[in-house]
Amino acid sequence: MKRGVLVISHGSRESEWVEQVDASVRSAAQAFDVPVVSAFLEIVEGRLIQDGINELERQGVTNFFVLPLFVSSGSTHVDEISQAFGFPPLTDFEGDLGVFRVNGEVAYGLPIDDDPEIAELLHANISELSQEPEKEALLIVGHGSKLPVFHERWQSGMSAIAERLQALGGFARADYAMLLPDQAASKLLELQKEGYDDKIIVVPLFLSPGYFTNHVIPSRLSGLRYRYNGRAMLPHPAIARWLSRRIGDWLSGKI
Repeated sequence: MKRGVLVISHGSRESEWVEQVDASVRSAAQAFDVPVVSAFLEIVEGRLIQDGINELERQGVTNFFVLPLFVSSGSTHVDEISQAFGFPPLTDFEGDLGVFRVNGEVAYGLPIDDDPEIAELLHANISELSQEPEKEALLIVGHGSKLPVFHERWQSGMSAIAERLQALGGFARADYAMLLPDQAASKLLELQKEGYDDKIIVVPLFLSPGYFTNHVIPSRLSGLRYRYNGRAMLPHPAIARWLSRRIGDWLSGKI
């Protein structure tokens, strides 16, 4: 038996996005004496999931820990990857990845969801925007999903993150909004009606900076008053620490 880890994230056409993910995976891998490979769901040619499986098998791996580096267990991508490794679907949603060719046993990990250290990461990201937290409101914005079950999972994770972040920073109010369905502008307007006006900090719940943090969120909130710096989770070292904890738990038999 030889163990190995396959970290899977979405992928992007932006090289900086890919490099920030790879850097975190490399940093996490330094703590272990097993192969750790970074692969992508789509876009990054030569680095797709089957490529990652093939590379681990080339190194003799027979026991795989597949770790989805995604923000939420409400992501349909997390479920379709699971299906492609032979695990049962969460709902009647069917992914289109087919079935991966893998020789060996596979354990499938959990995405980030409401990990407490991620709340600390998000607080560090917005600290420069906060002046009087006891008078400020937060609006956490994530991708989301319209599909039943997936929507509720996004809801549960984002709600928990909002509560953690509010308590951590001593903010007066914290709420969340999904881009799918389109909730961002209406949620922001609700906070303004509550009297927070220009004291609203928008917190992007995205793994790496890119199209959603730079373009989608600002466009959805166009014409509205808020504070925003567009900082995503990466390149904060907390992501590498999260990867290390999950990998360490698997190697020690905790998951």
